[in-house]
Amino acid sequence: MPSSNSTPSAPVARKADGADPYAWLQNRDTDEVLDYLKAENDYQERQLADQQALRETLFQEIKGRILETDLSLPSPWGPYLYYTRTTEGDEYARHYRCPRPADDSQTVDESAEELLLDPNALANGGFFSLGAFSISPDHRRLAYSLDTSGEEVYQLYVKELNTGDVISLPFEDCDGSMTWANDSQTLFFGELDDTHRPHKLYRHTLGNDSADLVFNEPDGRFFLHCYRTSSERQLVLALDSKTTGESWVLDASKPEQAFVCMAPRSEGHEYSVDHGLIDGAWSWLIRSNQAGINFALYHAPEKTSGVPERKDWQTLIPHSETVMLDGFSLNAKGLTLSLREGGLPIVEVHPQGLPAYRVQLPDAAYNLYVQDTLEFDSDKIRLRYQSLNRPPQVRQLSLATGEQIVLKETPVLGVFDADAYVSQRLWATAADGTQVPISLVVKRELAGQPVPLYLYGYGAYGESLDPWFSHARLSLLDRGIAFAIAHVRGGGELGEAWYRNGKQEHKQNTFSDFIACAEHLIGENLTTADKLVISGGSAGGLLIGAVVNQRPELFKAAIAEVPFLDVLNTMLDPDLPLTVTEYDEWGNPQEPDVYARIKAYAPYENVSAQAYPAMLVIAGYNDSRVQYWEAAKWVAKLRDTKTDDNLLLLKTELGAGHGGMSGRYQGLRDVALEYGFILKVLQLA
Repeated sequence: MPSSNSTPSAPVARKADGADPYAWLQNRDTDEVLDYLKAENDYQERQLADQQALRETLFQEIKGRILETDLSLPSPWGPYLYYTRTTEGDEYARHYRCPRPADDSQTVDESAEELLLDPNALANGGFFSLGAFSISPDHRRLAYSLDTSGEEVYQLYVKELNTGDVISLPFEDCDGSMTWANDSQTLFFGELDDTHRPHKLYRHTLGNDSADLVFNEPDGRFFLHCYRTSSERQLVLALDSKTTGESWVLDASKPEQAFVCMAPRSEGHEYSVDHGLIDGAWSWLIRSNQAGINFALYHAPEKTSGVPERKDWQTLIPHSETVMLDGFSLNAKGLTLSLREGGLPIVEVHPQGLPAYRVQLPDAAYNLYVQDTLEFDSDKIRLRYQSLNRPPQVRQLSLATGEQIVLKETPVLGVFDADAYVSQRLWATAADGTQVPISLVVKRELAGQPVPLYLYGYGAYGESLDPWFSHARLSLLDRGIAFAIAHVRGGGELGEAWYRNGKQEHKQNTFSDFIACAEHLIGENLTTADKLVISGGSAGGLLIGAVVNQRPELFKAAIAEVPFLDVLNTMLDPDLPLTVTEYDEWGNPQEPDVYARIKAYAPYENVSAQAYPAMLVIAGYNDSRVQYWEAAKWVAKLRDTKTDDNLLLLKTELGAGHGGMSGRYQGLRDVALEYGFILKVLQLA
């Protein structure tokens, strides 16, 4: 336990006998473990005690830029507009609806609005996460699910909107999903297995206390998910591993019938389906990698009985070697493709009966996706657009003409000028010659100078880390700190090949790319090693853990949030949540060659007697994806092994899961803590 003197001593974790001396930290809920975690929390608080005033200043500064009372952009559906409203002082947005105006405008009638759900009342000051929020097709009921622990296990509820009566459904171990059939009486929901994998789909009819098992997926690599198609006429049961997909479909008006397989799974064949209109005929659309790793789009006419077979699929958008088909969305009036080319997201519209076009945008590096296709018969969609220096905008796009209207821009209160910051796209050269993109933003008058820099990375699962705007980040930028994102291999920014070249036997590329990005920023005189702070979370925490082992002298400080650090031991334990599913990402270390390569980079295994940067490590005690002990064991081993006296802090959120604390103000205080740590280490405060 920490001492009571002015310079608190760090907690020392007991070293047990055996190959893993800190394995005892995996004994959840024991007094010894909880006492150690609380001692680490106390040590962190005492080490940063001199920053309380600064953290409060940062919190108020960040909060002061956010419009605390605001109305979301209403979404029209049937006879209503649906929307949320945030109120100053409340942690969560409330959900409302009001009658749809006769002129089809977006004007909310507050005198006639209905409060559908108030998360503030449901949270009661504790952890709160809303899973499903699903209005029945007849608009008479709301199905919703709640996680009140952070463990991502949900309780299911149905609210009768005309009476306000709420029914708690008597089912356990639910994944939070709730999908309506078209009778507005039947709900489909998923159940989690012992490893936290959605593996069973149930059908429940309102008024009954039971549910019928519809599907059971025994293969531990596959996750189960049910959704309604764009046409609202079909339901899809999707079964996906990291490398293989399978879809089963059901007429949404006949929920009592059985799902029918669209195409039996074939190892390595990934596909997903939707249903809508093509040239005026009801059709299935299928995104598939059968012709190449960047995916192609196929269509097949709807059959009067059964579903079209794989041989019936007709090419609609062919495979491209240079353009990744990330996804697609459907309206009756057009097809919208989400593409990736040159490391950037692109939206390409194919209006019914008109030439295709690409959406034009103002910035060189940006974040763009289809936020809402509105109703199926709508001739408009909504895009969400932002960049490192431009706040998020919701843009309405007319499918036929390509006309864009900015419906809403997230406000930044106080003094703010997007042009006061420079957003850039840079390219670093990796060890094998690969060009790795970097997105960077800095105050305009500091551009090109060596300044303190915050470098962020992820690099896993094919996820694309496109540039995003942050109200909070302005507190760093305005203090002269630049922010950059390293778009390393393992992500999806440059297509499927970019992802594959940063996983399995190529995982070291993720770390080498990040190091190359840091070296490039230093080599171009944009920062220096003693001014460089790095950060990543979850699988990005693995990235941080690996690079501080491999090149600790390159960084002044590191932040690892809910970090995946004990990779080898976790992947050796198939009883832990997600382990079997993750074999396709990292490999199965039961195989000797896989064991050797994971051991070569696993952060916990590779802690060595050397000087490390200052570090802040954050874990969630109820985290079901990355267990709290990954961070705790790593910190314990670092304390015992490292040769420096730089700050090493562990903060475990004892009431939170993978996403941290759930409320918006709680989240801002977490950011203020991290920013305060950065400013302390850089000696800027």
